[in-house]
Amino acid sequence: MTPRPPLFDVRGLDVGHPPASTALDRAVEHLRSGGLLGYPTETVYGFGGRCEPESLAALGELKRREAVRPFLLLVSDPDDVPALEWSEQARQLAEAFWPGALTLVLADPGAAYPGRVRGPTGGVAVRHTAHPVAGALVAALGEPLTSTSANAPGQPPSATADEVAQALRDLAPDASHVGIVDAGRLPASAPSTLVDCTAERPVILREGAIPASRLRCVLPDL
Repeated sequence: MTPRPPLFDVRGLDVGHPPASTALDRAVEHLRSGGLLGYPTETVYGFGGRCEPESLAALGELKRREAVRPFLLLVSDPDDVPALEWSEQARQLAEAFWPGALTLVLADPGAAYPGRVRGPTGGVAVRHTAHPVAGALVAALGEPLTSTSANAPGQPPSATADEVAQALRDLAPDASHVGIVDAGRLPASAPSTLVDCTAERPVILREGAIPASRLRCVLPDL
């Protein structure tokens, strides 16, 4: 019999109080034991784990993803990634749009982060998620949580826990080390907007849920 992934059900519950907080505590224990999670974000359900070599390797294997394609990090505060280089423009964007669907690529001058989260130019993509469940997970974990869309290659992103479970069956039927945090169906959303802040002048790499026109209200020459 194919093992079923651990399920942490927080549908319709207040993430700050039992039983939701208990379910999230168990999900954090799962992460700390080396497991991965499928969990909701403000855009789609994602797969992720701790930002350490073993969990990153497991995430890459699960997603069948080449090492040259980095994973992003979810944080609860800019201070969660003190080794990254925060330009004044990056801070202005974070202050205006975080928490929210804005991913910032920041320089990692000391190569403090593992290669699986560092892009070809050495930048690390970070986002302060606006989803209360993902935010509670990151806060309870006390460290950044890696993130990538919870879907098999070529398939649409998952909007429900059932779709995450189907993605797991497609990717790795015996992946009992991957739990699922069920927060119900997510509303349809564009992906996060991606801005590279590693150079002197930030560049929009992908326009998504936050349009470029709103970003330019903060940085007119973006």
